[in-house]
Amino acid sequence: MGEIEDAIERADRESFTRQPPKTLRSQIRYLLKQLGSAKAVAQEIGVTADSVNRYRRGARKHARADVAEKIDDAVRARWQPQVRKRRQKQAAATGGITVETRARFGYTAPIGTTDDGRFRRLTVHLPPAYAQRLFDARATGAGDQEMRGIIAEGFKDVYFQDGGGRAPGLSDVALNDIDYLDLDY
Repeated sequence: MGEIEDAIERADRESFTRQPPKTLRSQIRYLLKQLGSAKAVAQEIGVTADSVNRYRRGARKHARADVAEKIDDAVRARWQPQVRKRRQKQAAATGGITVETRARFGYTAPIGTTDDGRFRRLTVHLPPAYAQRLFDARATGAGDQEMRGIIAEGFKDVYFQDGGGRAPGLSDVALNDIDYLDLDY
């Protein structure tokens, strides 16, 4: 996963209204309920169906570290999908999305002005249209570069051009060398 995808995942996790199951046994029970069979869970997490049943019964109290991570990821990916959808729908319709980042911004500017990229730490609230485009791009399997482009375009419109009130000659903004990026919606 790319940096943008990770930031969206973190924002989704922050929207949980209840915490996901924590113990191995409860996580396996949840996955069994979601996927329907021990065989399906086994395929998802990369173990045998017998191992899944041992986890469910409590015969094995701990999974290997790599398997435990796969189990946790599988549970979190399926936990509270309606809450995630509602939050994303609200962000795309009315709320917008807040992006906090420290990254190198480069841009194309008219002759006589500086176009040197430099690191900036920005927190910018992007309108709902950008949130919708970002969620749509993610849903269609867009790469990190395409999602960076959407965020960079939003920064150009909202931050650099202030909704069209300044820097009218600024044509392209690029988001490079991301130190960190965090999303909230």
